[in-house]
Amino acid sequence: MKIAENEIGGMTLDARALEFRSVVALTQITDSLGARCEAESSIVQMMDLMRDLRGRKGSLYLVGNGGSAAVASHSVTDFLNVARMRAMTLHDSSLITCMANDYGYENAYARILSTLAQPGDMLIAISSSGNSKNIRNAAAKAREVGASVITLSGFAPDNALRALGDLNIWLDSRDYGMVEIGHQFVLHNVADRLRLEESA
Repeated sequence: MKIAENEIGGMTLDARALEFRSVVALTQITDSLGARCEAESSIVQMMDLMRDLRGRKGSLYLVGNGGSAAVASHSVTDFLNVARMRAMTLHDSSLITCMANDYGYENAYARILSTLAQPGDMLIAISSSGNSKNIRNAAAKAREVGASVITLSGFAPDNALRALGDLNIWLDSRDYGMVEIGHQFVLHNVADRLRLEESA
């Protein structure tokens, strides 16, 4: 299959860097009622929730599938190592395959959270499309047990996950690479800022 010259030009590093800058700059954040919030003040609010969580020694859980699971794993390293939080993913291969086998993949994360999550804990639910049923079910379960929920999604602005968080971070792109790297960028920024506070 022949690739059009304009497609090749659109994939140069310079072109992709400009696209990524635009995607991140246009990040939208909404609250639990769907009301649009100013981005920087929402990130500060997220940090306030995490500071409080860290002070209470509460647990931070991160979930995702595929590339979003990799984003979750990387972010756990940052939140645990540099932000000094009790952070963990839930996709250990033996555990997640057990839960998927016994309860269906769409219920696997929710089932784990029903045992682990406590009121006042936090879940960060990551899905590029916002349509992964297991991630949506995890967010619903976390809210049910009284944990706060932060969602990260992209693709359609009305995706189902975007309605389930206390704060919902949405990137206006349908490109998996842009959305996944954008999610990583946002979470890295939060962890780095918490680290700087700890070392001040």
